[in-house]
Parts: sequence; structure tokens; C-alpha cells
Amino acid sequence: MKRKVIGLLLCLTLAISLLSGCKKNDANSTSGDAKPTEAAKQTNTPVPTKEVSNPVEKNIQLKLGIWPEDTLTDDINMHKEFVKRFNGNHPNVEVVPAYYKYAVDTFVPKAESGNLPTIFESWYTEPQKLIAGGFVADITDNLQKRGWLDSLNPSIRELLSKDGRIYGIPRDGYALGLMLNVELFEEAGLVDANGYPIYPKTWDELAETAKKIKDATGMAGICLLAKDGAGGWHFSNIAWAFGATLTKDNGDGTFTANVDSPEAIAAMQYVKDLRWKYDVLTPDPINEDWGTGFVNLGVGTAAMYIAANDAVNQPTQVNGLPVDKLAMCALPAGPNGAQYSLSGGTPYMFSKDATPEEIDAALDYLEIMGKAPVATDEAIAGMKADAENRVANGVPVIPRFPCWIDQKVLDAESQIIKEYGNVDPKMFESYFNATKQSGNLRMEEPGSAQDLYAELTKVLQAVVTDKDADVAALMQKANANYQGILDDLFKK
Repeated sequence: MKRKVIGLLLCLTLAISLLSGCKKNDANSTSGDAKPTEAAKQTNTPVPTKEVSNPVEKNIQLKLGIWPEDTLTDDINMHKEFVKRFNGNHPNVEVVPAYYKYAVDTFVPKAESGNLPTIFESWYTEPQKLIAGGFVADITDNLQKRGWLDSLNPSIRELLSKDGRIYGIPRDGYALGLMLNVELFEEAGLVDANGYPIYPKTWDELAETAKKIKDATGMAGICLLAKDGAGGWHFSNIAWAFGATLTKDNGDGTFTANVDSPEAIAAMQYVKDLRWKYDVLTPDPINEDWGTGFVNLGVGTAAMYIAANDAVNQPTQVNGLPVDKLAMCALPAGPNGAQYSLSGGTPYMFSKDATPEEIDAALDYLEIMGKAPVATDEAIAGMKADAENRVANGVPVIPRFPCWIDQKVLDAESQIIKEYGNVDPKMFESYFNATKQSGNLRMEEPGSAQDLYAELTKVLQAVVTDKDADVAALMQKANANYQGILDDLFKK
């Protein structure tokens, strides 16, 4: 089997993987980083000649931090086509590819030295910090003159605003779910009469399902992350299912850590059991990060992985899983039936050094990509090009979470899903049904989520490497550490 051959090369694959970090680091998602392959170029998608909203007149340079990384050659080709269309209306703008992946530990030096690209992507946990630090540009006036303000989802607008001013716009939203390698479920006999995977509905069922897969195939039942902040990010969703709240908002601008609650400790004990009681994890969880998780899922060395809808290109296009062998289901429910999907997303933000003209150029480019709240011929062509790229590269064409509320945009996106859909919707039905339920979507913990994740990851590393690790004591230490960080950040 191809999966087993590739499995022998996993160590090498992981070593050379360039993917890391959180999420959301979905910066490499095909959503927005697409390209017309030869197959796409042969379609009948028209190349509009209509000019975009606000053509820039004076000679400027547009540094695109949203340019795809070097390994995504097809996506780069699509952006080259976008540049051609863009320069047809903006001959005075020099577009400079400047791939940038947001990272907490390197952002500030890059911003302070004036080396940020004009436009870049971040995570929804970060805008308020970047705004407070003066690192990003106020784009309110740019959006106002385009008439885009009223099209922005109010809840997302709040995340990107301070004192009534706006500092970014959404690329997309996401909700965590459980991705499944259907090939492994088939090999373990865990499919129904119609060939659909029998997915776990509770965390206890997940442990049992993972054990059946491990026994039948020799492969990990689930890939758990314990290398960096992504581990804590995933764990927080497990903790919620067990009834935990990890940070309490005191309502006065301060926060109280709640990492050592009985519910949070129970969730961490469950993770420890996955390693030592069930033995269903990959061989070395402390070397598993966001990117290697998709490697494991894609090549078939793990059957399940917590991931979001905006990263379906990772196991497929990037790591070779056939498009019809990927499924997504809702994250399992906890002991008392609680079931949540951690919700977040990726905003486009702009360097504090960007001029109004450069910001306008970047917004025009987003319109050509189909990432703006408009349904112009130009924007729809960008949406179609993205869908064509997905089909050509075996990436599921599925709905995205609406960040804009303009009905014309939503209708255009819906039509494109119908036209280019390349997967059986039932493979994703559980996931989308769950995320539509009232109360299912839950934003990341308040306070300082990235610092919280870092502290939780330390505990994860301990419990998956030490069979005798004292979970309660470790969580108490993490709580004290996190409280110290909160006190420093939010002094009254």
C-alpha cells in the first residue's frame, strides 16, 4: 500500500516539513493562495476587463506577504495570473512577492525594523495586541470610501477594531473539527454499509476507535500535538468538552487563570491515558506540530487529527491523501455531553508603514483574488479560479465560514460550491451540522491565549513522556505561571 511505503519515509518527511505553528497558520490554505493550472486555464472562466474599485495612480510598490510559499507551485502560478490582471488596471504598481508567516516571537522585531510586507496574515487572537503596539495601519477610511464597512460580520469587525477604528479585514473563519483518513477507517472495518466512516461521537469513543485502528493497522489512531503552542490550542477544545473554562474574565480588565480546575485536570488525564492506557498516539508527540499533524493524516500514519475546515488542502494537496479519502466530523462530546468547536480565523492586516495608496492597492488585489465583500465580475473570476485550482489539485471544494454578510457575495460563493463541488457532502455533514448549532462555536479563551497555550503545552509534553507524571501538580504549576503572565499584562 502506498501509505505504508510513505510511512517508512515519515521521519524524513517530518524533518523537511516547513509547516509549523498554530493554525491557524492556515496561511498556506488554498483559500486565497490559488493559481490557474493548465487545467484551470482551459476552463471558460472569463478574465474581466472591468477595473477594480479604486485604481491607484502614483507609482508605488506592493509587498505581498500573502504570497504562497515556494512549495505550492500551482498556487504561485495562480497568483502570477492575479498579478497580470492587477497590473492591467494598475500598471504603476510594482507587485513584490514577499511570503510571510506570522510568528509571535519574530513579529515585533520585524515590525519595528520596518520590514513587514504591505499586507500579511495573522490570527484572530492577535489584532488587539498589534493595534495596541502600534504595529498595524488604520484602514477605516480606505474601507469607508469603498462601502465595505457595512458588509463586515459585526463579531469579526469587533475583533479587528479599537475605539471605533478598523485595522484589518477577514481572510476567512474556521472552526475546529476532527479530520479522518478514510483509508485507515476502511482498513480497520470502521465504515458503514455505504462506505462512510463510523466516527466517534464522544471522547471515550474516540479512544476506543483509535485503539481499534491501532490494533488493525499498526498506525496511530490519532495525532496529538505537543511540540509548541498548537498543542495547547487543540487541548483547550478538549478541556471545554470536559466542562473546563481556562481563563475567567473578571469584567474589570483583569483575568484569572483557571487551568487547575477539576474539569481541566480530568481533560489532561484523558490525554495522558491516550498515551499510556490506550497507546494510540504517534511515536513522538513532542515533535508533532501543526504541519506534521497533516503529514501523518495525509500519508496514513495517523487516522484522526484535530483540524479546521480552512486547511483541507494540507492532507490532500500538500500531503497526498486522495480527495475522496478525507472526511470531517464534529469534535466529540465530553462526559456530560458538552460539545464545542473552537472558532477563529485569519485576518488580513497592513503594516504601520504602509501608505494609504499602498493599502488601496492591496485591497484592490484582494478583490481580484475574490476575497473582498463584492460580487463584481473581477471578484467572481477570482473565486472561480480558486475553485478550479482546488479541483485540479484534489482539494475539497467546501463551504467557508462567512466573514462578510453581503448577500450577493454569499450567493456567488454558494453557486461556485455547486458548480465546482468535488466531494460527497456527507463526508463533511457531521462537521457542518455541528458548527451550525446554537452555542457550538466558541471563541478562544480571553486574556492571553497564546501564553495559555504555551503553558498547556509544557504539561502536554510532560504527560506524554512520563508515565508517572502528576497531572494535578503540573496543572497547578501551569496555572501559577499563567496567572503571573496575566498579572503582568493586565495590571490595574
